[in-house]
Amino acid sequence: MLTLILILLPLAFSLILPVLKGEKEIRIVALTGTVAEFGVAMAALIQYVTSCHCQLMFTADWLATLGVGLTFSMDGISLPLVLLTVFLLPVIVLFSFSHHYRRPAAFYSLVLLMEMALIGVFTAADGLMFYIFWELTLIPAWFICAVWGGNDRIRITFKFFIYTFAGSLLMLLALIYIYFRTPLPHSFDFRVLYIAVLSPAEQTWLFLAFFLAFAIKIPIFPFHTWQPETYTEAPAEGSMLLAGIMLKMGIYGLIRLLIPICHLAFQQWGEIVMILSITGIVYASLIAIRQEDMKQLVAYSSIAHVGLIAAGVFALNLHGLQGSVIQMLSHGINIVGIFIIIDLIQQRTGSRNIADLGGIARKAPRLAVFFMIILLASIALPLTNGFVGEFLLLLGVFEYNHLYAAAAGLTIIFSAVYMMWMYQRVMFGDTTPMTEHITDLNNREMAALIPLVAVIFWIGVAPGFFMDIIWPDAVRVLALFNM
Repeated sequence: MLTLILILLPLAFSLILPVLKGEKEIRIVALTGTVAEFGVAMAALIQYVTSCHCQLMFTADWLATLGVGLTFSMDGISLPLVLLTVFLLPVIVLFSFSHHYRRPAAFYSLVLLMEMALIGVFTAADGLMFYIFWELTLIPAWFICAVWGGNDRIRITFKFFIYTFAGSLLMLLALIYIYFRTPLPHSFDFRVLYIAVLSPAEQTWLFLAFFLAFAIKIPIFPFHTWQPETYTEAPAEGSMLLAGIMLKMGIYGLIRLLIPICHLAFQQWGEIVMILSITGIVYASLIAIRQEDMKQLVAYSSIAHVGLIAAGVFALNLHGLQGSVIQMLSHGINIVGIFIIIDLIQQRTGSRNIADLGGIARKAPRLAVFFMIILLASIALPLTNGFVGEFLLLLGVFEYNHLYAAAAGLTIIFSAVYMMWMYQRVMFGDTTPMTEHITDLNNREMAALIPLVAVIFWIGVAPGFFMDIIWPDAVRVLALFNM
């Protein structure tokens, strides 16, 4: 039942917001909705842990004659992503109070609608429901970027829509095909889709359809071209939703659908995807080093980091799968923190161009400290969350192929180069006319950043809590692959 509440609660709040009038009232109700959602997720986590990691499931009939059910569940793979979603949304909403968006009721309603769709994707245990919620995430994301984005938002969001919608259609066709290959009576239930009898040729075509859908969303090189522009032109909250949570849908899809269904095709095409993922790491890192816009730099760094996560998935071993889920959590937390800092600097100075900035640490020491902690986590410093995920991922890729691991390990070196280079030029040196009168973090901004830093050190120092949740279901995924 808690699983259903997690889906319906943000939907209910998103429907309430349009009838409210004052901006302050709208903001408080939106924040209350995300905090309430976090509370329900904590209750689900407690129930999951105390029940010895038994799946939390809700099932109801819906189009039963077609084999479609309202089936939602949370296990050790989906629960961490649900927790990431409900943890980041209150932070994003609280931070958004520093902006005065026109039509705030519509803005926050879309944010809550996106939270509902994201929870639906991560909990759906039925192929058609998975697709429906997958597409639902695109609607609020498009409007948030198109209405409140930058000057070139219409062209860029249209490109984003075309890319992701085309990939989604391929996924729908693949799901429908598998549906007709399931035993009678046909069903979209994941457990039934997993046992569909498919020839190697059929698995190859399905692998390509699923992979394109998920690779575009992640994105994996060379399907990444929509991402840097979209992240740059989107409003700060839109960038956080896209990079912090939405791209995890693609990696989750690889684990939930591609591995169990296309295990024969994985053996044929997996190494090619591994090479693409590692190529993306090096390619995106080299481009990030040359960026002058901080937001674009972080967008390219995200491509490099998720390339390593994808490589961990395609390594198809326990360390790689555990590392991919842990790193999805860590990447989401870190990149939201970086986007918050960048937007705070832009609000105060009117620029996010590195050449325009300098000397901020002398004027805003608290901002400099938070920025340094989050950057160190992003470059995988030991005792931070980034270290745990990247260590497991590199170990998983090393078990797959030593040379691939050596190439993938470049992500740590390159990220240290461009992140520290950015930090040095922005925070140290002489102040500029734009930074001369910059102010430090206020209490509300501190309240948004402190939870992120706390979780950075929690995962970095004591990752066992999350690894214990992930491990049993990572083993089950590998068992499905070896069926």
